[in-house]
Amino acid sequence: MTSCATTKELVSLQKEIKKPKSIQVPQTIEELKTISQDVKDYTQNIKKSSFSQAEYEKKYFRIWNIDKSSLSLHDVMWADRAYRVGKTYGENLQLLKPSFFDALLDNSNYDKYLTLNIKALSIKPLNIRAMPTIKPVLRDPSKAGEGFPFDYLQNSTITANKPLLISHYSKDKEWAFVESSFAYGWVKASGIVEIEKKYTTLWQEAEQVFITKEGVPIFSKDNKFLFKSRIGMMFALIDENNDSYTILTVNKYKNNQPLFLKAKIEKNIAHKERLEFNSQNINKILKEVSKTNYGWGGIYGQRDCSSTLRDFYAPFGLWLPRNSSQQAKLGNVILVDDLKNTEKREIIKENAKPFRTLIYKKGHIGLYVGIKNNQIIMYQNVWGVKTLKDGVEGRFVIGKPIFSTLEVGSNLKDYDKNSSMLYKLKSISTL
Repeated sequence: MTSCATTKELVSLQKEIKKPKSIQVPQTIEELKTISQDVKDYTQNIKKSSFSQAEYEKKYFRIWNIDKSSLSLHDVMWADRAYRVGKTYGENLQLLKPSFFDALLDNSNYDKYLTLNIKALSIKPLNIRAMPTIKPVLRDPSKAGEGFPFDYLQNSTITANKPLLISHYSKDKEWAFVESSFAYGWVKASGIVEIEKKYTTLWQEAEQVFITKEGVPIFSKDNKFLFKSRIGMMFALIDENNDSYTILTVNKYKNNQPLFLKAKIEKNIAHKERLEFNSQNINKILKEVSKTNYGWGGIYGQRDCSSTLRDFYAPFGLWLPRNSSQQAKLGNVILVDDLKNTEKREIIKENAKPFRTLIYKKGHIGLYVGIKNNQIIMYQNVWGVKTLKDGVEGRFVIGKPIFSTLEVGSNLKDYDKNSSMLYKLKSISTL
């Protein structure tokens, strides 16, 4: 505004600017300072246990062992019914036009649904989209918890090396409609490769290696970058020595054929077969998972509440479904939504087991980690705390994984106690 002003003019402007009467101190969530954010403070008394790797692999590779998807065309077209003209916005925060949805529906090529049923593998991290486009569909950006970054076409993400089943391709061949063991939707066709059944069988018969460290570059034998490690990855083992594993992965060759590659990874970033569920390993894996911020649907390489828990349990050989509502149905479920807050607290204290009990409210899920100073503590990857001022809903953004009480943010001036995890709690479920 003042880039072309003379010195004399700037001095005059400064005299006219009104100084604030008082400095506004930004609000903070006090308990994030008083409650330990170190996982080691919650794992001292964890009892050792183990999960079934055979059961994990059965679910992980499920999609390679079916002839075709059981999803109906009605199921896979859910987004075409859910998002309407006049209620959705694009990346420029303007209402989307009918032509946007018409073009996507035409390109989706649903007449060809279930005509291919080809086994495949992802060769790099991919977004799973509800429609074949990278463009977002947003709801009213003027409302709290809507607009950026809540792209409703962002269904989920998959890492490199994930088994897939291809239903069909879009008309322009840029996209493939796929199903994985935990999610389905559209992915970029350039990020997958088709694989014959004889190779998927060999892959499943191999010993498996779980990744235990986040964000380490993985290279082929000829030192070409492939992708970065991520908690939740599992690889077929070819060989090992004292310091490293040789794993199998895939890239693309000419004519879209699979190019099988060997890659060497250090043993300090991976573990052969599943980990024992104990304090030391929980500390290690949770710290790695917590390196990502909150990301709706895994967007921008981040994690949301349910994918955080899903990836956390993977190296231990415990398979979780993708969405919070599905995860909440696992194990020993206790419904609490009709109880008072005091009764809910008692139920949790009497029945929950640290790092084994999931705490669920509609649309959000976290992990019970124990009792500290008579307070129930949970681990959750959360976008923010709901606020209410003069009847208008807002958000105090956190945007990352935290250890907290069930009423995180209660010290905030406009805290909405009727939207807290405790007040809205529907169930707890012990795995």
